[in-house]
Amino acid sequence: MTQDIDTELHIPPATGPFAGAELLLEGPAGTIEVLTAYPEDYQQGAPIAVICHPHSLYGGSMSNKVVYMIARTFAQMGAATLCFNFRGVGKSQGSFDQGQGESEDLAAVVAWLRRRHPQSPLWLAGFSFGAYVSARSCEEIGPERLLLVAPPVSMFDFSSITPIQVPYMVIQGGSDEVIDPEAVGQWVVDQPLRPIYHWMSDSGHFFHGRLNRLRDVILRSWGPESEPL
Repeated sequence: MTQDIDTELHIPPATGPFAGAELLLEGPAGTIEVLTAYPEDYQQGAPIAVICHPHSLYGGSMSNKVVYMIARTFAQMGAATLCFNFRGVGKSQGSFDQGQGESEDLAAVVAWLRRRHPQSPLWLAGFSFGAYVSARSCEEIGPERLLLVAPPVSMFDFSSITPIQVPYMVIQGGSDEVIDPEAVGQWVVDQPLRPIYHWMSDSGHFFHGRLNRLRDVILRSWGPESEPL
């Protein structure tokens, strides 16, 4: 039986069944550090997925364990994945910009990935601050699917975000110690297009001891055995 991973994960080597590359791309504030990964049986035209990390000023980076688990889950579903560091994190140049500049970073890496895979549907995901950046960028970027994990609706202005019009899923821990979980539930209820909503009652913000359940929730809703959207 597999165990949940509770320690910080570092960038995996670009070898093995999820081979990819560590790259530096040109972005609006300078270079952007990127990690791509591909399932060994990836087929052109299969989905591409971009995952956004949590708050840059509180240790958030593309090596965050929740980001890593989302990326591995998407890869298990056959998608090529791209994780990247927002401006001011790791080798990415620039400085924290409250979500505005980070949205520009996201748009830049999505444009680069779409040039490489012009026929592939795009999946977009974010954890915590990354969920805010993903949600506020959704209308401009136009993904086919959107995943928001612990969206920080009590910390950032979600009321200014254009209502989401693509199939999306929200996963929220009921014991979140960083974001008000009740505020997330209310935001979900208020949306014109309701998302798939998963409430993990015993999970905190960082999903300690719950990462395998997080993976299973995504697979049940969007995996090969799930109902069509």
